[in-house]
Amino acid sequence: MILMSNTQIRRLCLIMVLICGAFLSYGQGTESTVNRAPAFAGSFYPAGRDALSSNLDQLFSQASPMEFEGTIQSLIVPHAGYTYSGIVAASAFKSIPPDAAYKNIFIIASSHREQFAGASVYNVGNYMTPLGEVEVNRELGLALAAQNKTISYQPKAHDREHSIEVQLPFLQYHFKDLPPIVPIVMGSSTVAAARDLAAALHPYFTPENLFIISSDFSHYPAYQDAVRIDRLTAEAIEKKDPENFYNTLRKNSREAVPNLVTSTCGWSSILTMLYMADARENLKVTPILYRNSGDSREGDRERVVGYWAIAGHVVDPDPGAFLLGADDKKALLELSRTTLQTYVEEGRIYQPVLQALPTALKRPAGAFVSLYTGKRLRGCIGNFNPDEPLYFVVQEMTIAAASRDPRFAPVEAPELEYIHIEISVLTPLHKINSIDEFQLGKHGIYISKDGKSGTYLPQVAEDTGWSKEEFLGHCSREKAGLGWDGWKSADLYTYEAIVFREENKE
Repeated sequence: MILMSNTQIRRLCLIMVLICGAFLSYGQGTESTVNRAPAFAGSFYPAGRDALSSNLDQLFSQASPMEFEGTIQSLIVPHAGYTYSGIVAASAFKSIPPDAAYKNIFIIASSHREQFAGASVYNVGNYMTPLGEVEVNRELGLALAAQNKTISYQPKAHDREHSIEVQLPFLQYHFKDLPPIVPIVMGSSTVAAARDLAAALHPYFTPENLFIISSDFSHYPAYQDAVRIDRLTAEAIEKKDPENFYNTLRKNSREAVPNLVTSTCGWSSILTMLYMADARENLKVTPILYRNSGDSREGDRERVVGYWAIAGHVVDPDPGAFLLGADDKKALLELSRTTLQTYVEEGRIYQPVLQALPTALKRPAGAFVSLYTGKRLRGCIGNFNPDEPLYFVVQEMTIAAASRDPRFAPVEAPELEYIHIEISVLTPLHKINSIDEFQLGKHGIYISKDGKSGTYLPQVAEDTGWSKEEFLGHCSREKAGLGWDGWKSADLYTYEAIVFREENKE
């Protein structure tokens, strides 16, 4: 038996405590970090610090940025080699004031090399570039993975993925004080994956955070084909409509353009952004600069890759404008549906719980309610200048469209399951002195003369394909009863409409 002194026993206990503490700390991952080393320095961009800084000096001096009144909240930026897409990327980043303050910069990319379910967020360390270390918001990354079953950390997703790495030197060069990044790679290029990721990130999609969407556009068509296809894709993105964007990509692919492999390699990342942007009424999407690889000295114009810089920026609303968020629209549609069913089936007016209604629904505003069976109109009545709150107007117009439109018999209960509802919330009327002030497709028209009046909603232009003069002539003759040319001597008013609808039940 070996006897130890009290001093030796205390030392042994201390050693054991330190060993156990180190073991527990390692097991919890609180002290171990794994920085992601640059994998594409020397190929996509210069490997040396001085050479990279010089390259960025040149790209930013040649950039063509845009000035935006509102805060830039998202950017679509190319991720090719700097020789090919660097000026477009620099134009995107230079459009942001260098002293802009963001809480985080989310960088979303679609995986080029690994396939896996959901999305991977890097949350085990920082990213490194020849310009130094880029802080990763590990705490936020860990929270995203813990709270969303479709988000995890997949090491291989980041190890050989260039589309996040190439963005970082631009950020380091441009920002005076670079906020932490949240690097996310999407492993599934599907609509469902984009919708899931958008739902997880939606709470962070605010002006205090910047979202970088890393994507090139058309791959490998000839120069002129690329210009045309990329313009169509950008126009779809501008509309901020996820379904329209996805359908545009499908239409592009069906055209059988020679050598066109894809309209945009990061389409799932762009779609994720559009799902989030669609719910932000005051976010506008604006192109900054387009080029393709055929514009560079090294480029081959027979097989090119397209590059867009596109900004999503917050537009300060007109104090008189009426903005509705996604939750407001959903609440109005549900209120209209409940009102319709209660009135038709029970003959009474539904009374909502006012405290549960969103604040925007309690503001005065005009509205039209249209009922459709398939694509066929079943009733439509509206009110321009009510003194009542929007929720009340929508209820009143829902009942009127179902029971008081003189063109149709009242709606009956068996029809309800086939009817879908469209609501158009209207801005105040604006008197115009020339039809040059009227924008077809954007504005509705209200014509008034000698006690007669009539209107067409903005969406009528899209449904009919009429020219501006035809739009006015039909409204004057068929709605106001003033004859085809009656609008020329009548008072003309324009307005805009926020239009949203239930799914077609046919």
